[in-house]
Amino acid sequence: MPETTTPSTELASQYIAQVTGDLEANLKEQERIGAEIASLQGQLAALQHDHSVLVSMQQALGIAQAPTESAAESKSGMVPSPRRKKAGSPGGGKQKARKSTAAPVKKAARKPAASRTDSVKAAAAPTLVELIRQHLTEQKEPRSAAEISTALGEAHPDREIAPKVVRVTLEGLVAKSQAERSKQGRSVFYTAPAAEPTAAPEAEAPRNPTDG
Repeated sequence: MPETTTPSTELASQYIAQVTGDLEANLKEQERIGAEIASLQGQLAALQHDHSVLVSMQQALGIAQAPTESAAESKSGMVPSPRRKKAGSPGGGKQKARKSTAAPVKKAARKPAASRTDSVKAAAAPTLVELIRQHLTEQKEPRSAAEISTALGEAHPDREIAPKVVRVTLEGLVAKSQAERSKQGRSVFYTAPAAEPTAAPEAEAPRNPTDG
């Protein structure tokens, strides 16, 4: 009986020693691989940051974005996958890059043209004050603010002319003695300033010495 117990205890001790040794080796291997993964992740993060900076510089310089495939491949973090993608999808990636580079150039070219045309139209179009002055000089009878706003709206359908704005403008012209205001009951009418009587004496002034 003692001869059978001794070999069993020796085998158990050998198994225990092997298991403990394997566990230690496994833990060390896990630590080594974890350290490598951490370093690789840090390298990948640095490469992705550098790639984003380079892409922004590339867009600022207006260079064709052909190497954008490497960015999509580097984000995957797989070593064999980028080699397969390079062989299978070079054409589609280049066409997408060409389309993306052509679109912003057209938009950038359209914006200054639109702004130029708008500035030219704004410079050529008369102001509301000028329109009201012209309308008052063309009218022989007093007109209300509503009548003036409707007439200007029909004459200039492209512009939004509100009656309130017309009234405020007319009151400003009256304050500057560039228009005259008259009341008929509760309604208010506006006319052009009577500048003719002031000009008549100046025209008649040189006639007096010739007549005398």
